[in-house]
Amino acid sequence: MGRRWPNVLLAAGAAGIAIGAAFWILGPSDPAIALTPDDPAAVALGEQIYDAHCASCHGDQLEGQPNWRQRGPDGRLPAPPHDAGGHTWHHPDVQLFRLTAVGPSGLTGGSYASDMPGFAGILTDGEIIAVLSYIKSTWPPEVRQRHDQINAQAAP
Repeated sequence: MGRRWPNVLLAAGAAGIAIGAAFWILGPSDPAIALTPDDPAAVALGEQIYDAHCASCHGDQLEGQPNWRQRGPDGRLPAPPHDAGGHTWHHPDVQLFRLTAVGPSGLTGGSYASDMPGFAGILTDGEIIAVLSYIKSTWPPEVRQRHDQINAQAAP
């Protein structure tokens, strides 16, 4: 019986980490994280950052990689599009920011295999917001409006 306690403690610790990660991912919005797609300076900076750090995988026109919904032989999904045809706009600003900052495996505690790195050590928070603002600036008005509604629903 004594040998089971380390396993129980490990399982409890893992559960605690998972709950904490879920709260961090899905928890209340951070009001400081707000995209600014109508700010020409932020959008111009974001476009430069996108070209330098994102376009090689997500495409010059934000089109993503072919067959982005089908896992490859390595089990990983190709880079999704960030244009209106993708699913980026389905997520509130804070979740997009966190995903960009820590990468998919950072959000899941390393359990999600992805080629996307986290950019927290590469880009500042302002640069991450700028690149996401650039992406949002390319969406048609009706998609931007729906994204604004998603943000409103995610607000505390």
